Amino acid sequence: MRVSIVGAGYVGITTGVALAYVGHEVTCLDSDERKVALLRRGVFPIYEPHLEALAALAHSRLRYTSDPNEAMSNAEVIFIAVGTPSQADGNPDLSFLRSAAMSVGDHLGDGYTVVVNKSTVPIGCGNWVESLVREAFEARNGQRPKGLFSVASNPEFLREGSALHDSLYPDRIVIGADDARALERLYALYKPVIEQTFPAPIFLPRPESLGAVPLITTDLASAELTKYASNAFLSLKISFINEIAQLAEKVGADITQIGKAIGMDARIGTRFLQAGIGWGGSCFGKDTSALIATASEYGLTMPIVSAAREVNYRQRERVIDKLLAELKILKGRAVGLLGLAFKPHTDDLRDAPALDIARRLIDRGAKVRAHDPVALDRARQDYSGLPICYTESLETLAAEADALVLVTDWPEYRNLPWSALAKLMRTPLVVDGRNFLERDVLERAGFRYLGMGR
Repeated sequence: MRVSIVGAGYVGITTGVALAYVGHEVTCLDSDERKVALLRRGVFPIYEPHLEALAALAHSRLRYTSDPNEAMSNAEVIFIAVGTPSQADGNPDLSFLRSAAMSVGDHLGDGYTVVVNKSTVPIGCGNWVESLVREAFEARNGQRPKGLFSVASNPEFLREGSALHDSLYPDRIVIGADDARALERLYALYKPVIEQTFPAPIFLPRPESLGAVPLITTDLASAELTKYASNAFLSLKISFINEIAQLAEKVGADITQIGKAIGMDARIGTRFLQAGIGWGGSCFGKDTSALIATASEYGLTMPIVSAAREVNYRQRERVIDKLLAELKILKGRAVGLLGLAFKPHTDDLRDAPALDIARRLIDRGAKVRAHDPVALDRARQDYSGLPICYTESLETLAAEADALVLVTDWPEYRNLPWSALAKLMRTPLVVDGRNFLERDVLERAGFRYLGMGR
C-alpha cells in the first residue's frame, strides 16, 4: 500500500520505518530540507534503539522528501504526525496540524485516500481536519472532493525507547472513523501486524506469547479521547505510588515492597507502580494538560487528573528537599546528575526531570554537572544557556562532588565502579531518584544512600 507520513518527527519516523518493514511503500514528508537530506543518508534526528537497523532492512520501500506533491498525490493513506505542543493555557498548539491538513487538501490525488490523524489531538479534531482538507481541495480545484477522502483517528501508544517494538507488536490497534471504507483500508494496512505474518527481525524478536493483535474500531471522538484517557490513567498510577511513597517514608515502610505487593493484584497490575522522581517527556504532561483544558471548555473540572499533575511535579522538589536535609546548604555545593533524558533508551529531553532539578539546584547556588550515555549532545545543543557542566567522564562528575543524583535509570548506571567514585567525592551521598540502584552495594562502597519512599 502507498503510504505518506506528514511530519518526520519521533512518531512519524518510527511509524514510517515500521510500516515499510512490514511491506508498505512509505514516503516521509518534512518541510525541513536539512532533516530530509540527513534522513536520505540514513542519519536520524532522534535516538531510538534499532531504528537504523530496521530502516536498513526496509530501505527499498522508504523515501524521504520535502515535496508535498511527491509525497501525497498517489498516496492511499496519509498519516498526519506533526507536533501539537502545549500552549500557556494548557491547550495544544494546532498550527502545525492546520498547515498539514491544508497541504493534504492541496495535494490530494484522484483516487480515494484515507487521511489519518496520528498526532495526539483534542476531541473533535477529526471533524476539523476533514473541513480543512475539504476547503483546501475546493480552493484548488473549484469543486467538492465528492468522496475522494475520509478522515480517521489512529492514536499511537508508543513508548520512547521501545517504539519499534510497540509498532510491530502492539497491545492493541485503535482506529476511529465514521466511514466504513476508511476502516476497511486501515484494516488492510495493519493486517500484517494484526495477524503477525511478517518475519520478526533478529534484533526485535516476536514475544512468545503474542497471538493476533486486537483491533478496536470506534467513532472518531472515542478514538481521540482514548489516547488522552490512556495516558492520563498511566499518569495517575505513577502519581498514586509516589503519593503513597511519601507516607511510606514517614512511617518507616518501603515503597518498593508495597508496590510489588499491591501490583500482584490482577486488578491493579505491576506496571507503572515504581516510585521515584515521576514522569516527564512529551506525552503525559502535555496530554493531561490538554485533557483538563478540554474539560474546562465543557464546564467540567478534572480534579483527579489535576492532582496527579500536582503530585508529579512536586516529586522533583523532593529531591532538593532530600539534598537540603543532608547537606544543609546548597550554595557552593557540587551535585552530579546521573542521566538527563526523561527515560532510558532515548535522547528526548522534553519535560525531563533532570533539567528541572538542575534549574532548582542552580537557583539555590549549587554547581551542577551532568552525565548521560546518549543525550549529552542534544543537551549541549538545546540547553547551552543552562550553566551545567556536561561531561562524558564519570570521574569528572564525581570529583569533589557533594552528592550524586540518579535521575534516569540507564542500565549501565547499576554497575558503576561505586567504590572508586566514592573516593573521589567530598561527600559520598547518592540520592536514588528511581529506586534503581542496589542499596547494599552502595553502602558497602561507602555511600550514604537515599531512595524515594524507602
